[in-house]
Amino acid sequence: MKQRNHAFDLLCGICIVRMMMLHVMSFCQMQGQEWWMDVMHWTYFFMSFFFFKAGYFNKTLQGDTRTFLVKKTKQLIVPYVVWGVLGAVVYLSFAWLVLPSNNTMVKAVTPEHLWLTSSFFGNGPVWFLMSFFMAYVAMHFISKADEWAMRRNLSVRLSWVVLLFPFVSYKLCEMGNPLWLSLNNVFWGIFLFLLGRLWHECLDQYERRPMMALSVAMIAVFVVLNIWDIGEYTMSGNLWTGYYPATLLKTLCALCGFSGFFLLLPTPRVPVLGYIGEHSMVFFVAHYPLLTFYQMLRSSFVRTLRGHWDDMIILTLLTFVFCFWIVPFVERIPWLSGRFRSMPEKTTA
Repeated sequence: MKQRNHAFDLLCGICIVRMMMLHVMSFCQMQGQEWWMDVMHWTYFFMSFFFFKAGYFNKTLQGDTRTFLVKKTKQLIVPYVVWGVLGAVVYLSFAWLVLPSNNTMVKAVTPEHLWLTSSFFGNGPVWFLMSFFMAYVAMHFISKADEWAMRRNLSVRLSWVVLLFPFVSYKLCEMGNPLWLSLNNVFWGIFLFLLGRLWHECLDQYERRPMMALSVAMIAVFVVLNIWDIGEYTMSGNLWTGYYPATLLKTLCALCGFSGFFLLLPTPRVPVLGYIGEHSMVFFVAHYPLLTFYQMLRSSFVRTLRGHWDDMIILTLLTFVFCFWIVPFVERIPWLSGRFRSMPEKTTA
């Protein structure tokens, strides 16, 4: 039995904890705290990590297109729709039936919200599943095009175009991110996907010591650049800030450097963070509707969460306990977890 990769479970667990705490702080409108701004500044690349991780572990993007699309639709789009609708039910039940009609949460409900942002009222973070799906689909067709070129002995590869995608992402940001369904960030996601695959090949091909030295050097570059330049990349809105070349370089150094360092140690299993990393999908899709429910319940009693440390502590404990509790239930239901059984391949006599 192949041993599970504890390094990526640890990193994934840290990313999920950071994401959940960001949402807790945002619901309590405490994200402007100076200490929290420092945390965000040093972890801004965490959402990009999931695209990088997907590319690192992906073995092939080729094969039958229909089979590939059906598989990814089940894994990503089905949970996207189901958890989005669940969040919307929580949000709209309060917004339309409980809260006064002049409440800001009621006024925020607009029909174009979904197709403009790909997020749902009550579960905004599911935009990630749509972008993840589109990145997979794009990489599949790029891979098919490269396969076609190889069969015809052509020297040009479509995947080379992906090297320009960070610049495309930046230009879309400068244009105000005009694409629907939050797809402006897909170009950056595709690039990170390919970067993850290339980094995996490098770690497999070269010896441990020079790769560890390279990983440490990249971490050092990230630290120096992050002190020098406050620029960040926000994946949810495809927003680039600061000096673009510095932000790009330090993000790449952070992703490759930290992953390489922990992969080459090797890293043992860290109980709590490892568990969160192993079941990251459940924590990701399930935490936001609970936060929405708590916020709506408080708002219905004319109590704001703004600046209340007691609500922040309650929300933190409640959210993590709830997600830990429902992991086994959610993962047994395919349309909630995306864990559908693979259909046996057809064989010909």
